[in-house]
Amino acid sequence: MRKILIGLGVLMILGLGACSVLLPERFAIRGPILNSLTGRGIDPPTASVLQERFVAPEGYRVEIFAKKIPNARVLRFSPSGDLLVSQPRLGQILLVLRDRDGDGRSDGQRPLVEGLDQPHGLDFHGGYLYIGETGAIARIAIRESGPDTLVVQGDLERIVEGLPAGGNHWARTLRFGPDGGLYLHVGSSCNVCEEDDPRRAALLRFEPDGSGAEIYAAGLRNSVGFDWQPGTNDLFATDNGRDLLGDDYPPCEFNRIERGGFYGWPYANGDNNPDPDYGEGMQDRIETALPPAHSFRAHNAPLGMTFLRHPNAPASLRGAALVALHGSWNRTKLDGYKVVSLHWDSDGNITERDFLTGFEREEDVIGRPADVVEGPDGSIYVSDDYSGTIFRIHRGAATRAGEDDLKSTLAARAEDPQNGTRSGLDPLASLHSETQKELDQQGLALFGANACGSCHLAEDAPPGVITKSLKGLGARYDLKTLTQFFVAPTPPMPAFDLTEDERRALAVHLFSRFE
Repeated sequence: MRKILIGLGVLMILGLGACSVLLPERFAIRGPILNSLTGRGIDPPTASVLQERFVAPEGYRVEIFAKKIPNARVLRFSPSGDLLVSQPRLGQILLVLRDRDGDGRSDGQRPLVEGLDQPHGLDFHGGYLYIGETGAIARIAIRESGPDTLVVQGDLERIVEGLPAGGNHWARTLRFGPDGGLYLHVGSSCNVCEEDDPRRAALLRFEPDGSGAEIYAAGLRNSVGFDWQPGTNDLFATDNGRDLLGDDYPPCEFNRIERGGFYGWPYANGDNNPDPDYGEGMQDRIETALPPAHSFRAHNAPLGMTFLRHPNAPASLRGAALVALHGSWNRTKLDGYKVVSLHWDSDGNITERDFLTGFEREEDVIGRPADVVEGPDGSIYVSDDYSGTIFRIHRGAATRAGEDDLKSTLAARAEDPQNGTRSGLDPLASLHSETQKELDQQGLALFGANACGSCHLAEDAPPGVITKSLKGLGARYDLKTLTQFFVAPTPPMPAFDLTEDERRALAVHLFSRFE
């Protein structure tokens, strides 16, 4: 398996390098994906940055609810009002404690479930917390323990196993529908291809105990977010369009999902336009595809979404859907990096408006929205997996935390212009020198065996490949988080089949060589 993955990774790098000379727009790789690979550190924005850059609808205020949550992805509130967030690279579900002291900020956080295999989606049903792992659906009983905390009870049970795991789109989002069914999306294994497993690029449905598996809808390349529209119970889902066809094509999609529906991938893009690689000779199949209800701009990468249901939502947002646009990497000019609202008119037409902006400005990216949910009080919560932050967008005056943050930020800036960076920390400080030397040698061998230099060293790179420097990894990672990064690296970096010890050795080598 490792040799196959290595071969695919090298072929991908060679292909991108050779074609980037001839087709630079199609093969553009820009934005935070490079920052993730090169180790640029991103701290949560300060209160002054929030005030300066972030814009929400009139009457709303943006504040930080929780921070220092690496790889914060899917958000879900429990029936009693506790906020959970999945951290796939750390293999855990984190409990973000409620704000009981009224300062506008979480009172703390602690892992609720650990030892999971790239957990992503989560939902509550029948006294259980359900979790979408990359190759399984797990559940564990939950209960309230006093007024302040949620606890798990008993052992974790994997009610569905053997799902197609990993691949380019390894994240599994799950939710329970109004019909009581458990819905789970399995993304494609590739940018564009014909899948061997029909459960890939499909929305699956199960009974709550994991039985009754069916392919509910197909041709959905990577539908990370989905929800049911209040009043109609129509199911809508985001979908990421394929890459490497230029800055402005194909669009990302927002689809109305019908049972048994086919949504085009890999044979068609957007409004059923034949794909240049897989559309030829597939016209009959393309004609059966359902076109999107709404199109986002190409490479915006829509992920999590939710319909607003709170009775106190303002009239301008009542019934709207909020969508987190993770942001582009395959464009010469960055796009996305915001939360938008979708609005339906009386004829069913959808209009898109900005809801929360400021994550990207003039090509400077300070965050990537991953999910968006509505809290019990009507506030909106947004996870940012780039700075490890959960934002709260609420109506009304600034909370005490927001006011205090602004004061402390201004004071820290006056005393130390470099406040908040990781510079000066040694990620290998805890290792004995002999252990570090041994791991460094193991990591060096893995670096060569996996052809890492083809992407990161100018002397090893094929002609036309622009290498990505690895200097400064310590500004973003420590030994634990870099080791975890290799489990699910940011595309286009391939995921190699390494053991935990091998991933750790590779991390030690990178810190030793490129710090």
